Amino acid sequence: MGSWISSIMGPEREAEGHDTGLGYLPENCVAEVMLHLDPLEICRAARLSRAFRGAASADFVWETKLPKNYGHLMELASDEKSPCKKTSLCKKEIYARLCRPNPFDGGTKEFWLEKSSGGICLSISSKALLITGIDDRRYWKYLPTEESRFHMIAYLKQIWWFEVDGEIDFCFPAGTYSLFFRLHLGRASKRFGRRICSSEHIHGWDKKPVRFQLSTSNSQQTLSQCYLGDPGSWILYYAGDFVADRCNVATKLKFSMTQIDCTHTKGGLCIDSVLICPKGFRQGKVCSTRV
Repeated sequence: MGSWISSIMGPEREAEGHDTGLGYLPENCVAEVMLHLDPLEICRAARLSRAFRGAASADFVWETKLPKNYGHLMELASDEKSPCKKTSLCKKEIYARLCRPNPFDGGTKEFWLEKSSGGICLSISSKALLITGIDDRRYWKYLPTEESRFHMIAYLKQIWWFEVDGEIDFCFPAGTYSLFFRLHLGRASKRFGRRICSSEHIHGWDKKPVRFQLSTSNSQQTLSQCYLGDPGSWILYYAGDFVADRCNVATKLKFSMTQIDCTHTKGGLCIDSVLICPKGFRQGKVCSTRV
């Protein structure tokens, strides 16, 4: 939708040489038009003229782009829950603040708004997951890495019983969401500035599929399974969808990933995080699972 603006308007200096044009529309009229643009288009339109720049900062424009529970999200994102601090920000500044990664729960979880749509995304680190055997260094260890937003991943060397569980209570804005596990076969590192991947411990994932389960506090349930593959790449393994219908009531999610056939061991797997995002939004390579 943003392209029609530039084709009609052009730069501000050209518009100012005419008696008529979009640059001479009243600011409140321009703001009404901007209600129908997405956030990125609003920011582009703000460069067209003074009227557009003023309308692009109007609170009632940006309030329509914010989640209905943005006040609660700002409380969660704020280090100091000071009422004066929150009310001093205009709606555009609140939108920009929520688009940044906002850690909570001791830094083991983050949420942010997807810039172009305003949809909420949430990431849960491996440190916030219940991983069977994680304290036994014969099986697991945490590795620092630049490839994770949490700068830490859980690496599995070898185990018989593979089980990862997690849960979260969160006030999701109304909508349909997808949940993924972000996984990587092989241990990545850098040598002389180049990324390399060791496949030393990779085994067992081709014998039986991994099962993914997701359930919610309002009785939604999904079950799927998938073989893990494609060593050397971070992949989002799809676990299922859920629907949130009330943004002021927390939705409790429980999710798991298991491969508990004890006839063989498995290993060589990195677990980074769990990603929750609006359905249809993608942040990386996705592997679909089957029921």
